[in-house]
This record gives sequence, structure tokens and C-alpha cells, in this order.
Amino acid sequence: MTRVALLGATGSIGRQAIGLIEAHPELELCAAMSGTRPLDDLGTRHRGAQMQVGGDPIGLLETNQPDVVLNAIVGFAGIRATLWALEQGVTLALANKESLVAGGALARAAQERGGGLLIPVDSEHSALTQCLDGRSAEQIDSLVLTASGGPFRGRSRDDLVSATVDEALAHPTWSMGPKITVDSATLANKGLELIEAHWLFDVDYDRIEVVVHPSSIVHGIVRFRDGAALAHIGYPDMRVPISYALTYPDRAATPVPALDLSVGLTLTFEAPDLDAFPLLRLAREAGEGGRTYPCAFNAANEVAVAAFLDGRIGFLDIAVMVEETLAHVGGDSVASLDELVAVDEEARRVAATRLVAA
Repeated sequence: MTRVALLGATGSIGRQAIGLIEAHPELELCAAMSGTRPLDDLGTRHRGAQMQVGGDPIGLLETNQPDVVLNAIVGFAGIRATLWALEQGVTLALANKESLVAGGALARAAQERGGGLLIPVDSEHSALTQCLDGRSAEQIDSLVLTASGGPFRGRSRDDLVSATVDEALAHPTWSMGPKITVDSATLANKGLELIEAHWLFDVDYDRIEVVVHPSSIVHGIVRFRDGAALAHIGYPDMRVPISYALTYPDRAATPVPALDLSVGLTLTFEAPDLDAFPLLRLAREAGEGGRTYPCAFNAANEVAVAAFLDGRIGFLDIAVMVEETLAHVGGDSVASLDELVAVDEEARRVAATRLVAA
């Protein structure tokens, strides 16, 4: 029996994970946490599991000592749980990409000390993990992350001046929470995934490519040094990477249909428009800059997206706020989580100042 602690239980990832856990007899929910939503119904179905709403997840994890931590907390707030799991040598199913974006060096050091397994839950990184199948970084020529392009694919920068919140939340392929859906619309999410891929696979940024692939059938491609390329393909459904992470190394059955090639699939790819979607460029620059730039990028983006969802700024203002914050915050090295938290707080303060100025 594999005991699972689920953090972010009421979000999109959490809800799908619960369905998979309940359908798989070898998985047991031992603990669950949400940010603000009650967990009464979940507690009724899983009476032996400890439920927690809000607060620090570390006490919950230490009390229950799970075999697997599925970290689906949204944003920088998930980093403490990530570091705890890696330090303890507990298998980490990571759906909180911000942990590696903001604290990649700290997470890598924690994993080296704890020796735990890290299995990404993002569909793209799960795809790359499966294509690599344990092969070393030396065998990789390059990685390809695919992006659907979001609801604004094909629109120019001028077209996006009047983009609304409702339009940004109308994702054509995936059903996700509001923050990640807006990140998909701005391509910031792909920028975060770019930085995450660097830390996960130890590959330099100039060997990680992002392409727009509207149908979301190809989730990731690994090009190898011998000229071969392996692609992970399938219908877009987050239950696949969630199940892979929870049941690794087995591949449990899921209620997702196999890809039907007889319908005549056409797979198209195109370069992203960095003029209309500058956050992808800014994320790459932050990643290449290293040190605390990715943390500042993530913090400013979280503040800006929240402001956009509240109707306080326009769609294009998100990138402006992030770029202005990066001009004032970042560049130092950090040796501890407390130092990283201080950088995150400073970036949020600077971004909020830009928000007032706007």
C-alpha cells in the first residue's frame, strides 16, 4: 500500500488525483490539504486520512509520514513542501513548478542530501521524463517543450490590448485553475516550464526549445545525440501524468482512451510570437541570469496575474510589471530558504509598487 499526502486537494490536479487514488486499490490517501476550501466530503470518504485547510503543510507531512507527496499547491507557497519531501527522501510527485523555478538550486541540494525520487506531474515534464527513461543528460542533444498557444494564439500584440479576463480563461485544450490558465494565455507558464526543465534534466537553456503545438497531442520531445528523437503523444488529459507519478514504476490503467491514429491526425508546430507574448522571453532571460532572477520573475508574475484577474490591470500590463520588477530585483545568490523568501517578498513589494503606479 502506497500512502499519499495530497497538497492542493481542491484544485484541478487535486480533484483528478483523488479520483485516481480512489480507483486504485494500492493507493491510500493518508493526508490532504487545501488552501481555503473545506474538505468535509473528502474527509467523509477517507475517514482514516487527516484533513487540513490552510496553514503550513509541514506539520501535516511530519505527522503522517507519507510514501508519496503530491504537491499541487499553487505558486511559491508550495516550496516548503517540496524541500521537505526531498530532504526526507520521500517520493515527490511535483505539480508545483514554482518550487523549482524559484528554488532550483535549493531543491537540487535537498534531493542530493535526501536521495528521494522526484517525478514531475506537469504534462510536458512527465513526457520528457518518460522519453528519457533514465538516460543521462550527456545523451541528450536538446529538449522540446510544446505549448498549445492558449486562447490568444495567432493574435498580434495590438490585438491583445483589449483582451479580457474571460477571454484569457477560455483555454482551448486544458481545464485548469485561473492562475495557470492566465499563465498559459501569456506563455508565462511555458517560461516557468523552461526553467523547471533546466533543473529537472540538467540541460542548458540554449538546448531547450519551445514550440507552439495547438492540438496538444505531442507533450514533449527529446532529441538525442545520435540523431534520434523520441516524442510522447496522447490525448491531453492530466490524469495520465498524475497516474504515472503516483504509481511509478508501474503504469496503472486510467480511464483515458488510447490515441486513435486512424482518424488522420495532423500535427503542426510553429515558433512562439515573442513580441505578442514577451513573458516567455523574459523567463528565458531570468533563467539564464540564474541566481534569484527566476524567483523574482515568478513572484512578480504571481502579483501581476492576481491584479489582472481582479481587473486592476490589462493583459499586456502583466509582462510590463514583470519586466520592471526584474530590473530592480534579482541577481544575488541565496544559501537558504529564508533568504529566498526574502527575495520573493521583495519582488512582490516592488511589483505591487508598479501596480500602484499603473
